[in-house]
Amino acid sequence: MPSRLKTATFQQLLDEGLLEIGDGYRAQNNELGGSGPIFLRAGHVTDSHIDFTGVEHFHEHLAAKVRSKMSKVGDTIITTKGNSTGRTSFVTDRLPPFVYSPHLSYWRSHDREKLCSGFLRYWSQGVEFIEQLSGMKASTDMAPYLSLTDQRRLSITLPPIAEQKAIAAVLGALDDKIELNRRMNATLEAMARALFQSWFVDFDPVRAKLDGRPPAALDPATAALFPDSFQNSEAAHIPKSWEVKTLSELTTVITKGTTPTQSDMTGAPDSNAQINYVRVNSIDEDGSVLADKLTTIPESVHAGVLKRSILRSNDVLYTIAGTIGRIALAEDWILPANTNQAVAIIRPESAIPSGFLTLTMRHEVFRKELHNNIVHAVQANLSLGVLSKARVVVPPKSTLPQLFQPIDGLLSQISANRAQSRTLATLRDTLLPKLLSGELRPTQN
Repeated sequence: MPSRLKTATFQQLLDEGLLEIGDGYRAQNNELGGSGPIFLRAGHVTDSHIDFTGVEHFHEHLAAKVRSKMSKVGDTIITTKGNSTGRTSFVTDRLPPFVYSPHLSYWRSHDREKLCSGFLRYWSQGVEFIEQLSGMKASTDMAPYLSLTDQRRLSITLPPIAEQKAIAAVLGALDDKIELNRRMNATLEAMARALFQSWFVDFDPVRAKLDGRPPAALDPATAALFPDSFQNSEAAHIPKSWEVKTLSELTTVITKGTTPTQSDMTGAPDSNAQINYVRVNSIDEDGSVLADKLTTIPESVHAGVLKRSILRSNDVLYTIAGTIGRIALAEDWILPANTNQAVAIIRPESAIPSGFLTLTMRHEVFRKELHNNIVHAVQANLSLGVLSKARVVVPPKSTLPQLFQPIDGLLSQISANRAQSRTLATLRDTLLPKLLSGELRPTQN
């Protein structure tokens, strides 16, 4: 009885006309800066999605010239140079078309009834590809590089097409929901920031009441909590009865983490439980803590030499060395946890919502005040003293929680979506090797 699995090299799939592999367009500086096709660099391919923030565009008249290097729905994308070599993504119908850069390659199925694009997507995240990639990267003393020649030598195990499609459907449904949550959170984040700007920076409800108008989009009970006039302060006009406070006046703790010594780590008993350890790269730009970027330390080190930096629920984490200004909350799912000296721990008073502090500290006015005091030495550094003295315009503590409640609801939904996405990602990562190896056989429609 013939095997249900087929093993082939990429070169064989190319020869059969089933697969196309290619690299990107080497753009000249004078070809960019227009409003034509997007030029996608490897740095825009993240571990979770393609980030189009800050992408460059070709001039419109070059569209025909770069067309052969344009993305197509169903492409699997692979980064091919540097420490990020082997990072993968996938082109869906929700993405705008773009031109690949030279440090990106694509795999494109030419016959989806024999080679499923979605199966290629998940094969690129599986053990069979990762092990071959590791060997290819280790074969040179130069920076990691995955050439087109290397890619042609890749060997892939293919189940029947119906099973390929079923595997892609199962894993794709999980990734689709994760992506939906990510896009929902981007919308919720924008709403939260817009409300924060309106209420706590521009003071729109106060201005409306001052003009004799009802504040827009506010229920009467919440509107009544905003004053109807302004007063002078060191931060110019602010609402009556509100105050300008330093960050230290709104918190019980402002400190930073600790980095254990090598002897601390090696001296820990082998039986110690491992505790989550947050570093700068554990905090994403969107304010989330990345589960796959957490490292661990022994419990005895956590409770011993690092006891000063033990995290509590809803501590605000703010990066103060290297990459400055990333913010996240210490949510319950990462606890118990600790952090290193590049991350400040800001513990708000009970009457100060953590979300209020995070949105305040993300705001450009706050960030500008801090960034004017960054010390640029071996690496950028922001002192705890400067952080403690940063100014915040704050309503009375008796009314702040109720004023902030509508925004807090949006932030809570963001947190819930992230929690669901972590669960879905864990399920996907558990299923992926079992499906690719054949240990699990998906139901085929």
